Amino acid sequence: MLRTSALNIITELGITGGCNVQYALHPESFEYCVIEVNPRVSRSSALASKATGYPIAKVAAKIALGYTLDEIPNAITGKTYASFEPMLDYCVVKIPRLPFDKFITAKRTLTTQMKATGEVMSICHNFEGALMKAIRSLEQHVDSLMSYDFTDLDESELIEELAVVDDRRIWKIAEAIRRDISKEYIHRITKIDRWFIDKIAILVEMEQALKTQPLTEELPLEAKRMEFPDYVIANLCGRTEADIKALRQGYKITAAYKMVDTCAAEFAAATPYYYSVYGGPDTENEAVAAHDKKKVLVLGSGPIRIGQGIEFDFCSVHCTWAFKKEGYETIIVNNNPETVSTDFDIADKLYFEPLTPEDVENIVNIEKPDGAVVQFGGQTAIKLTEALMKMGVKILGTSAEDVDAAEDRELFDEILEQCQIPRPKGHTVFTAEEAKKAASELGYPVLVRPSYVLGGQGMRIAVSDEDVEEYIGIINQIAQEHPILVDKYLMGKEIEVDAVCDGNDILIPGIMEHIERAGIHSGDSISVYPAQTISKKAKDTIAEYTRRLAKALHPYRTVHQQGNRNSDRAAGNKGYSWI
Repeated sequence: MLRTSALNIITELGITGGCNVQYALHPESFEYCVIEVNPRVSRSSALASKATGYPIAKVAAKIALGYTLDEIPNAITGKTYASFEPMLDYCVVKIPRLPFDKFITAKRTLTTQMKATGEVMSICHNFEGALMKAIRSLEQHVDSLMSYDFTDLDESELIEELAVVDDRRIWKIAEAIRRDISKEYIHRITKIDRWFIDKIAILVEMEQALKTQPLTEELPLEAKRMEFPDYVIANLCGRTEADIKALRQGYKITAAYKMVDTCAAEFAAATPYYYSVYGGPDTENEAVAAHDKKKVLVLGSGPIRIGQGIEFDFCSVHCTWAFKKEGYETIIVNNNPETVSTDFDIADKLYFEPLTPEDVENIVNIEKPDGAVVQFGGQTAIKLTEALMKMGVKILGTSAEDVDAAEDRELFDEILEQCQIPRPKGHTVFTAEEAKKAASELGYPVLVRPSYVLGGQGMRIAVSDEDVEEYIGIINQIAQEHPILVDKYLMGKEIEVDAVCDGNDILIPGIMEHIERAGIHSGDSISVYPAQTISKKAKDTIAEYTRRLAKALHPYRTVHQQGNRNSDRAAGNKGYSWI
């Protein structure tokens, strides 16, 4: 009905090219309203392109030049044409990334006002699996329907919460199902279709089964089919993650990869664009790994959020192109439907998967890459460095030890000491009491932040003990693997410098001067390039400190000081790093 309506609308409007029609459909009848018609590509167009492998923007551009749909070849199959409508034999889930983890005090309700900064997409053979994949792709410290705790609410309070439309509604529905509140009653309150409520109930039933039933072959197979990560299964069973991994490998329950082909496998796909599924030992794996050329794994940056935007993604794309020119087979892993890196024709292979150690390891096991690049995927990729090393994957560019030295406060302090570079006094703490004591010693104002952060998440300027308590409470809402830093806050001018180092030579493209006071995150502040009010002496000092840091952080310098650098490069011994 809606498809026919859309065709009538675009025919009547004389649309040539892309178009997006939005509807409101009555939940109990066939009554519908047209909300808007966009005679252009939209966010939904990008999602539809990635979900189907049908490149809407590319096709629309060719239509604008005068081609007709039956004259434009389908790039994925190489045999069909753009007039062949996409057919799916899988399920796609999109979830918006709402920044309430950064803005703790913001109103979480969802209305017509846009609050999302980005989105994630996942693909699986079943809705339950696609939902679980999408949840952990969000990178908001959620990994299942148990990630938000509503157990302290009584039944009447929970029912009240179900009526609130916010970002945690799926988790509230899951809790209501655990309390045996009927699906019909949940539907009456939320007006969410019964089909979706039933699917959430299936995931809740699996949680209960894992808590109470023995792990015979069928149970872990079904849990993995629904994309429960190993460590979530382990927590539910009271076992270790290593136990669960060994158990399922014993049962030959491993990830297999299927191809997005736009035509429900009616025609063979020529473009390798994959998503994972779990089945038994007989599940066919369509991702065939070639072992006749060197391969590089490029980790994407996941969803767009405050402090981590589109620039990381396009760095990943340029990195991929550079490796292609050098003759490497390129493999991208990412889950963001809005970005260039997830276009199916950027890398030799695209895996549309969550960026977690387990999901990435499944790809590594099949592809066996010669190395991985983590420095262009922002915090998302950097956090996977240690896991990749444990998998035996070589990190190209800055090594994991040097990443750690730059990110870990105590290690970095040692380097600053060696380089004789001054810095604000600071302390490493774990509790609010320790933080208040440190702030008292340093004198207010102080900068309070978690270690290993990007995008200013959890970073605050505190001017009193009350501020410190509040900020430590916010930081500790998320389980901390790393300590909290309390530094003396210095009023002054903030300067940024970028440098590229090959272990011997250092290039500084420029120094940026912030207009706002120090402590405003670079993503929120205006910068001027080149710097306008910095003295030559200050610029020379900045350049000298940058050189010292680059040398102190770079492990490959001895390689380049010995022998011929060009022969090192020819042998694939590349030691480029970003500071």
